[in-house]
Amino acid sequence: MGYQFKFDKILHIKAKEKDEALSVYNDAVKKFEEAAEKLYEFMKKKEDLETYQSDKLVAGLPVMEIRHYQQFIVNIDKTIEHYQKMVMNARNRMTFFQEKLMEKNVEVKKFEKIKEKDFQIFKDDIKLLEGKQMDDISIQQYMNRES
Repeated sequence: MGYQFKFDKILHIKAKEKDEALSVYNDAVKKFEEAAEKLYEFMKKKEDLETYQSDKLVAGLPVMEIRHYQQFIVNIDKTIEHYQKMVMNARNRMTFFQEKLMEKNVEVKKFEKIKEKDFQIFKDDIKLLEGKQMDDISIQQYMNRES
């Protein structure tokens, strides 16, 4: 008599959904990290450019070069703004999928807990049945010795 969990198919489906949610979450984390790295790169580039421009200003810099650097900094600022929005969107998306993953994980844990309890009941029933069978065998042996 083998053990068969009555909700095994549901548990399998829920585990598969959890794995899919984990995959989507990991993808969202990867996209967040990529956007954050790009943002960092542009912020670093802006900082380096401003430092370079300051050093050049001390030594003397033509007006055209100053305008050129200022225009470049304005463009970098626009790019930084764009990546800040991307990072926020990616963070929100990542948080959303993290919550979904946690929900799926809770569902799987519930079914696993039900399975554990059901299996324990199954084992207890088997022990009880074996005990009854042992009692029956003992009674039969006793009756055979009496006759």
